[in-house]
Amino acid sequence: MAEVTLDLRGIPKSQAYSELASHIEAVLDGIDDDIAEMATVSALVHNAFGFLWTGFYRVVTPGKLLRVGPYQGTLGCLEIAFGRGVCGTAAAERRAVVVRDVATFPGHIACDASARSEIVLPVIDSSGDLIAVFDIDSEHTETFDSEDERGLAQILSRFAR
Repeated sequence: MAEVTLDLRGIPKSQAYSELASHIEAVLDGIDDDIAEMATVSALVHNAFGFLWTGFYRVVTPGKLLRVGPYQGTLGCLEIAFGRGVCGTAAAERRAVVVRDVATFPGHIACDASARSEIVLPVIDSSGDLIAVFDIDSEHTETFDSEDERGLAQILSRFAR
């Protein structure tokens, strides 16, 4: 089993996400446990790019409430209602949300005042149910774009198998 943490800063995003996706698949080969997978994905993505906060908010009450799950970084908000903030919006609308500057997002929840940009993607299981959202915060504005969205969506597609 490959257990090395990659540092992918400084290489083109498309290459970085391709290498990271392959690495995650190798590390998680044979694992079928959502929490173990979430913990591992959080750690590998966080360390690969040096983000401020990287992790999951799990659906604990469908359509209503998310609760912090496995993550890396400073303390996260413990609970977020569907429709509230970036994570709650992504959950309620079941779509990725890329925020280039959190100061411009109405209702942004500042779990860490250092956060300046954010990306959140829905995590869908094999039944088509929303089981979580994957949230990444950066201390820099304009960190995330459609290339991040594509790369992360590829990584998160493992939860739909």
